[in-house]
Amino acid sequence: MPSVLVVEDDPSIRQSLIEVLAEHGYAVRSAADGFGGLRELTQAPVDAVVLDLGLPDLDGGDALRMIRGISSVPVLVATARDDETEIIKLLNAGADDYLVKPFSGGQLIARLAAVLRRTSHVPPAGAGAAAAPAAASAAPQPATVGELVVDPGARTAFLAGRELRLTRREFDLLAFLARHAGQVVSKRRLLTEVWREPYVDDQTVDVHLSSLRRKLGERAAAPRYLRTVRGVGIKLVAPR
Repeated sequence: MPSVLVVEDDPSIRQSLIEVLAEHGYAVRSAADGFGGLRELTQAPVDAVVLDLGLPDLDGGDALRMIRGISSVPVLVATARDDETEIIKLLNAGADDYLVKPFSGGQLIARLAAVLRRTSHVPPAGAGAAAAPAAASAAPQPATVGELVVDPGARTAFLAGRELRLTRREFDLLAFLARHAGQVVSKRRLLTEVWREPYVDDQTVDVHLSSLRRKLGERAAAPRYLRTVRGVGIKLVAPR
């Protein structure tokens, strides 16, 4: 079931969007302001975001840029601004599509389905199961970040041609970060998706990251691949 985060400050509109999405098979989370939406994104991933631009705490354009700073999740912007220049600016800032208010539930579902088809391996809600076998049979592809090559299928990781000796959990952690290279991933998300234990203490992640840093030949004070974004999370990047 694909999941959608709705960021909308108007309670009645937010509830209407939630009901329409739920009726069409989406799992829905919501936030009433920009920072709330950002918190939701760092706590657990979603397959798409419906973002209102008229938020009480952040300009929608700023919220969009902040989302793009931590995630590549598809974003469908809902706006009352129908000026072409403004819409082009939003698309250039990272929006995947837009809806001009007022819009119908049918428009929302159609646009969202189109965005998911274009940008994600996740099929839109209501899509037939015929596509599932092909997705399931696709082997995970190796990820290359600088001189680091991580192959989830073979469960091997090489740095500058040298194989890294990793524990099972260290490999899972590195593979997840490599799959989301360049994105800031919160510790809570790592616990949810790598450990699958969202209520374990964050220190568990810190211990494994520290061990992983040593095996990558770096320290927290002098990072190369693993860069901490204070108060947000960690990201895997190619050394500068």
